[in-house]
Amino acid sequence: MGQYYLAVDIGASSGRHMLGYLEDGRMKLEEIYRFENGMDRVDGKLLWNTNRLFAEIINGMKKCSELGKIPVSMSIDTWAVDYVLLDEHDQLLGDVYGYRDHRTDRMDEETGKLIDEKLLYTKTGIQKQTFNTIYQLMAVKKNTPELLDRAKTFLMLPDYFQFLLTGSKASEYTNATSTQLVSPVLFQWDEQLMERLGYPKEIFLPLQTPGTLVGRLKEEIQKEVGYDLDVILCGSHDTASAVMAMPRAEGESIYISSGTWSLMGIESPKAIITDEGRISNFTNEGGYDYRFRFLKNIMGLWMIQSVRHEYQDAYSFAALCEMAEENKDFPSRVDVNDDMFLSPDNMTEAIQQYCMNTGQKVPQTVGELAAVIYQSLADCYGRAVQHLEQIVGKAYDSIYIIGGGSNAAYLNQLTANATGKTIYAGPGEATAIGNIMAQMIRNKELKDLPNARKCVFESFDIRVFVPEEEAAH
Repeated sequence: MGQYYLAVDIGASSGRHMLGYLEDGRMKLEEIYRFENGMDRVDGKLLWNTNRLFAEIINGMKKCSELGKIPVSMSIDTWAVDYVLLDEHDQLLGDVYGYRDHRTDRMDEETGKLIDEKLLYTKTGIQKQTFNTIYQLMAVKKNTPELLDRAKTFLMLPDYFQFLLTGSKASEYTNATSTQLVSPVLFQWDEQLMERLGYPKEIFLPLQTPGTLVGRLKEEIQKEVGYDLDVILCGSHDTASAVMAMPRAEGESIYISSGTWSLMGIESPKAIITDEGRISNFTNEGGYDYRFRFLKNIMGLWMIQSVRHEYQDAYSFAALCEMAEENKDFPSRVDVNDDMFLSPDNMTEAIQQYCMNTGQKVPQTVGELAAVIYQSLADCYGRAVQHLEQIVGKAYDSIYIIGGGSNAAYLNQLTANATGKTIYAGPGEATAIGNIMAQMIRNKELKDLPNARKCVFESFDIRVFVPEEEAAH
């Protein structure tokens, strides 16, 4: 049996600690700790409680000691765009905002006064989303400029947590690209862009790639968890890690990294920056080994997660899939990317309101709501595939669905039907697997990315879904 590697994978709704190791050439995973996550509403603001999250990171690390399974290294990944500002004593400045907070409303207009939207896309290749870090920082500049004046360091959240563990600061490249402040040519921060926007460029650290050593644990952390290890950078944007785990060793394919968000795209050796891409809202996020993830951000399972919470989590996701299938003839559809679904006070009411506004039948039961969400998502995937193939001038035969959403069999089937493609679903823990792959490659247990992907294909169950018309023949 190989050595243990620890992936701390924190999503917007939950976090998990996964131990990975190789056995007879296959990767094995063991979930050792899980915790809830979510933004806290404080005085009308949506914030992350970083102290609580860091305490959970430590709790999961202690679990390794209890189990007698000590990892040789660890890495942390989270969702994108959110960050901290630190003062000269490395203390937090201001609140740690969540990306669904409304402080970024209209900040795209403020940014647009300083740089044209078209030029911004040309410079960064990143799609416009109102919560991108570039707009979050504009909100700071407009509302609390004194924080930017006092800031000494800017760190994305995984980088901040790894700084708390080691005392060393490092900025990871894949996650940094989600800020819309990185050059896809230089693979570093675009300092001219920062100057133009009036952001202090000296607070941004040089970008480093997955596989880089951040440091060893601080002495007090070693005492608390009971061991020491290497803290490594993985693709710390969770989608970068998930896409690493796409179980296709050769050839090209479309992927959907399916979780709270659905990220649909392809891997490209260089950024695809075209006007058509910009208008269709495709983005070029940084990937492992400087590969680009040319993808579109789609609302994802956030809508069904929210409805489930509104029904007091009384139904499992599997039960919601079944109820959606029972109500498959319910005719209404919503645009899942409409801003009204980003952070409504009540998702059920938002869906009902949308159907009312568009003169459609209004869903009343949880099964009808689930049917509307899943069918609307699949329709959105169908349109996104057409756009993608149009932009890159190429047709693809299959889609790999990775991440937690790959377990939603009904949605996988709908996606096969809507896109006309064969769907390969799994692995469900793609993000943690990608996180561990970066560590194993660094430690030379896996040779390189193609080799590691082959290992993933051979190690985990992959389910196949074909379009129903095809299946009937």
